[in-house]
Amino acid sequence: MRKVQQGFTLIELMIVVAIIGILAAVAIPAYQDYTVRAKVTEGLSLASGIKATIAENAANGIPLNNNTPGVGATPAFVATRNVANMVAAANGEITITYPATAGGGTIVLAPRDGAGPLVAGTLPVNPITWNCNAVGSTLPGTAGTLLAKYAPAECRQ
Repeated sequence: MRKVQQGFTLIELMIVVAIIGILAAVAIPAYQDYTVRAKVTEGLSLASGIKATIAENAANGIPLNNNTPGVGATPAFVATRNVANMVAAANGEITITYPATAGGGTIVLAPRDGAGPLVAGTLPVNPITWNCNAVGSTLPGTAGTLLAKYAPAECRQ
């Protein structure tokens, strides 16, 4: 009686390796984009303190970016590994700057009083909303320079 050999042939193994290689070629770039996007969200989380201060300043009729220490002063920012800088402008817009490892661009958070911008010294009539602007954003406010593929969904509109 002849014994039948069991196992995979070389061709079958090569096909499996080729399929795994193709899947890896697609998955690795997508994974890298997701890791950069996760780093970008750190900046949006860190901006929440400055956003709260600017909204409070607007509600109290004081300058939006109050550089004077004390009541209404926007907190100083200390750079992190994923966020290089965060600056609030006189109109209340917050510019978040990212290093190359986190997309190497900027996102601008623009406060809005309904459809219009906040005005220093003028109390907002509507609830304050925030537009998040990256490259290609059509929302009102200054556009950022961070590539849309790295920006969160609300910043790509």
